[in-house]
Amino acid sequence: MEKLRRAVKQIAYTKPHSESLSAVQLSLIPLLSFASSLYSVALRLRRQLYRFNILTKHRLPVPVISVGNLTWGGNGKTPMVEFLARSLADDGISPLILTRGYGGADEAKMLERQLQGTSARIGVGANRAAIAASFLERYGYITFHGSSEKLSSDEKAQNASISDRIGAAILDDGMQHLSVWRDLEIVMVNALMPWGNHQLLPLGPLREPLSELGRADIIIIHHADLVLFALFLFPLLVLKNVYSNNFIGVKRLKADAPNVLQVQEKDAGALESTIRKVKRSAPIFFTKMAPIHFFSCRDISCKVVLEAVQNMVVLCLSGIGFADSFIQRIQRMGPAYVDHVDFSDHHFFQLKDIEMVQTRLRALESEFDSKPIVVVTEKDYDRAPEMLDRLKPYEVLVLHCRLQFLSTENSFKKIMKQHLSQR
Repeated sequence: MEKLRRAVKQIAYTKPHSESLSAVQLSLIPLLSFASSLYSVALRLRRQLYRFNILTKHRLPVPVISVGNLTWGGNGKTPMVEFLARSLADDGISPLILTRGYGGADEAKMLERQLQGTSARIGVGANRAAIAASFLERYGYITFHGSSEKLSSDEKAQNASISDRIGAAILDDGMQHLSVWRDLEIVMVNALMPWGNHQLLPLGPLREPLSELGRADIIIIHHADLVLFALFLFPLLVLKNVYSNNFIGVKRLKADAPNVLQVQEKDAGALESTIRKVKRSAPIFFTKMAPIHFFSCRDISCKVVLEAVQNMVVLCLSGIGFADSFIQRIQRMGPAYVDHVDFSDHHFFQLKDIEMVQTRLRALESEFDSKPIVVVTEKDYDRAPEMLDRLKPYEVLVLHCRLQFLSTENSFKKIMKQHLSQR
């Protein structure tokens, strides 16, 4: 299954009939194309059902911010959700995060750990309108300006403090979740791999047509800081270090150089121009993931400085939507050598995976006469900490990052508050 996912992903981010596709991948294209056509029909039908109120949109009594994207994983949705929740909480507005909890709820677990100590609450479940209703009933709510609304009961109104009451809701991965009205639509775009082959799932990476960017109130181009690195430095490292072996998903640095389609779309200015053709009026902001520190997988209270990987042999292990950005950030920290093992998004590490990684670590240790360090993302840690602990005696570090704006953060917050207050 993992091999099939990789094959489909490569098709999605490669020009049709490219020479880089194998015969097996080319044979999959007709089937994937037919499935994409069915998916397109289902999308249009679903939109019409909501348009004519056959399917109901629920209006929450608090402002709703949707954070979503047009393509599958790796666009920075969850880091943006954390940023929004932290910003609202800092302003005295208790946010309710509504997330589906896909893939073992790894993102929900990560948000819960990251936002511990704030007023943010997290509701997990597919029916986000029902989840929201239960939280609003339990905690009560206030308007964005802070004036009290009707609570679920007089008793709760007397006992609940203002800080306990929910003041806004955040829809994690909310763009395709049409059953909840939203007051602000934020769409995340991956600067490194924005639209792939421009086809709908499963032939391409698009969950909706590019024209649906027209629904966005704010557009965020994420991983914008890596564009120059990917265009100039990373291909040089590829040419110097091309190497592959028999392990599934293991490559040294980057065995498959970026294809023409990706390189053409990596320029942030060209990407912004493409977006403007669809949505001329929406403000566009640029963000990045800023590494803060590492923490030990076996003791999360143990913070480790970023310089810990300098001149070290590092193995990046991940099961996320876009592993390249993670690998490139580690490469920027100055390790002597970087290897990586990538799995598909939300992959739950199995014992066979851990054994394969251990074999690779022993090979690296033998080759470099130095014990390598394993580095994982927070999402991977929160999904399976007990499996990562099986990598002993090798050290496992978790990279802690925060979303940061490359453009003016205050302008973003001002626009956000204007949308919410207009409710």
